[in-house]
Amino acid sequence: MNKITNFIITDIIKNKIIIIYTVILALFSWSVLSLEDNMAKAMLSLLNIILLAVPLMAVIFSTIYMYNSSEFIELLVSQPIKRKTIWLSHFAGLSISLSIAFILGIGLPIVVYSPDAAGFSILLMGLFITPIFIAIAMLCSILARDKARGIGIAIMVWLFLSLIYDGIVLYLMFQFADYPIEKPMVIMSALNPIDLARIMVLLKVDVSALMGYTGAIFKQIFGSQIGWIISMGLLLIWIVIPMWISLLKFKNKDL
Repeated sequence: MNKITNFIITDIIKNKIIIIYTVILALFSWSVLSLEDNMAKAMLSLLNIILLAVPLMAVIFSTIYMYNSSEFIELLVSQPIKRKTIWLSHFAGLSISLSIAFILGIGLPIVVYSPDAAGFSILLMGLFITPIFIAIAMLCSILARDKARGIGIAIMVWLFLSLIYDGIVLYLMFQFADYPIEKPMVIMSALNPIDLARIMVLLKVDVSALMGYTGAIFKQIFGSQIGWIISMGLLLIWIVIPMWISLLKFKNKDL
């Protein structure tokens, strides 16, 4: 497994797209953190780009990479190697490579300008969001044999979790504004990995007070140590379930 993973990491790190991705993240993060006097505003600006660009890059790049690696995967399957090892090696290779790009692009500026709880939480959420959307991308690639269809499904999943889901939550909030729905809204937000990552960072940046009663509930539920453990567990579930389903599909797939 280590040999396959190392080969994939080496192959991805040399990819021009990954190099450009790292450079763009670095340019944005260095410029935002160095030019903004208010560090809280800078962290929020950085958070917005992370929660949009990082999952989009992870899901599109991983989906395309899996389709382009189909012949390599078929070659590995013909060897005395377990399918589980092949699939997990690809997941590990993609996760490590994109995480390295994220750390180099976002992590270094944060360590320099904001080595505190808020900066650590942004790094941690980015390192969770990356494998989550890689797992989703691998599931999409194994569900659809056609490359265009698989990429389309992956983009639709990203679009739903990034934009449409929040629109549904806001719509429900307006429709049931006369009822005490703050706690159900918190639960709905926690079921979306992007929203959950946003909440965890906002609590560390300490702007939850600006969110009124809902922000107080967020802080009560997720601000404690138990809340952090539950949040990490939910994010891990978002990695494990898509990965587990895709692994089962890959084991039974006729290549």
